[in-house]
Amino acid sequence: MRMLSAGESHGRAVLVIVDGIPAGLKLEPADIDHQLRRRQGGYGRGGRMRIEQDAADILSGVRFGETIGSPVALLVANRDWENWRAEMATSGEPAGAPVSIPRPGHADFAGALKYGRRDLRDVLERASARETAARVAAGAVARKLLAQVGIEIWSRVLSIGGAQAPTDERAWQELRDAAEASDVGCTDPGAAERMRAEIDAAREAGDTVGGVFEVTAEGAPPGLGSYAQWDTRLDALLAQAVMSVPAIKGVEIGLGFAAAGLRGSAVHDAFVRGEGPHGVTRPTNRAGGLEGGVTNGQPVVVRAAMKPIPTLTRPLDSVDLASGQPAPAHAERSDVCAVPAARVVGEAMVALVVADAVTQKFGRDTMAEIERNLRAYLGAIGGG
Repeated sequence: MRMLSAGESHGRAVLVIVDGIPAGLKLEPADIDHQLRRRQGGYGRGGRMRIEQDAADILSGVRFGETIGSPVALLVANRDWENWRAEMATSGEPAGAPVSIPRPGHADFAGALKYGRRDLRDVLERASARETAARVAAGAVARKLLAQVGIEIWSRVLSIGGAQAPTDERAWQELRDAAEASDVGCTDPGAAERMRAEIDAAREAGDTVGGVFEVTAEGAPPGLGSYAQWDTRLDALLAQAVMSVPAIKGVEIGLGFAAAGLRGSAVHDAFVRGEGPHGVTRPTNRAGGLEGGVTNGQPVVVRAAMKPIPTLTRPLDSVDLASGQPAPAHAERSDVCAVPAARVVGEAMVALVVADAVTQKFGRDTMAEIERNLRAYLGAIGGG
């Protein structure tokens, strides 16, 4: 399964091709639009989200509400393009002044050096997080596939700035519902209030704030991924996928970095007799559902640290690359905090990686083949 996206932030649209989707998967635009709406929400979002009303146009790969085995192409129009026709035209002469003052923390400067561009807009338009709308659309297709084989992806925000959610031991369905009901994606009302206060304080200061979110894949069967080669380990693939989300600077699985400060007896998950493959189960899930790059039958848990967004309303110092003179950094319309939205993008990336692992193990051609092979496999290992 492969995903390839295109489009600029203020261009006509963002689009994505998802190759490797099996035939026979029920898919409607509403399945995708629901996830796109989730991405647009969240406390701390900026004015762009009041302009866009993201919806997917399915261009190929689906007939009469069912995938047919060919690549699925999806287009999400940019309504704001109407305001940027002159600046983003694909022919003619450039309109408006070029952007020549890079933002610290953005791809502006490094991208201009790499591609030899004098106008930083050539960089920032594609490096923008607007591209993640394409990822969420593609991830929605993968989520439909996973749901059909009993795997559900959900997420929650663990911290924003200095506000952290306490440990919550409720059933995952309750936690999922609580996160969805929160405008910051947090399962604890008190922590959610403190998170909103962090966002408000950053906005008042002309600043931005980041945080940490957690994505979980419930119901993943054991045996996805492989330890045979470095690039087939599922934990490595998940880390790459989530780290590729704009502004993500750290990824951990299970205990993650905390495991480095503990002894082995406090890190590894003991086996006990119980319901599960070969009649064993695990009372803890410190490994985050993965051992040796392979799922072990427990929930797959991935956490990501998101840095504050680099566009500030009170900009940091920069240099005008055209004149060589000091200048405040360029400012684009932006969010104060996008952690609640980033968790939805993280879900999409986890869904794409896990769905690819499912098709690698159980078949790539039809959903009927995948379901048949999965039932046989679980029956053979005593796992369902």
